[in-house]
Amino acid sequence: MLTSKQRSQLRSAANTLDTIIHIGKGGVSENVGKQTDGALTAREIVKGKVLENSLLSAREAADALAASVSAEVVQVIGTKFVLYRENKKLPKEKKIILVK
Repeated sequence: MLTSKQRSQLRSAANTLDTIIHIGKGGVSENVGKQTDGALTAREIVKGKVLENSLLSAREAADALAASVSAEVVQVIGTKFVLYRENKKLPKEKKIILVK
């Protein structure tokens, strides 16, 4: 569970990220889950977007995707969302160091 300070720090870090996860009319499929899992392993934090033709809201898609990849929803604004999952094996220079 993230504290409000950690959530704020992650929102700040996600501000400059490009959107790499796109949820379309297929919803949260197995392929989207695999792509998100790989991205979280490599980066710890990812930004996603729910397209207009999707049947899910951004909150529903973020919650479903977070549950499928064991991540936490950091933020949902409009059609965009941010997910975070710590990777203990990531080198220190690539890690996001959270306040406690």
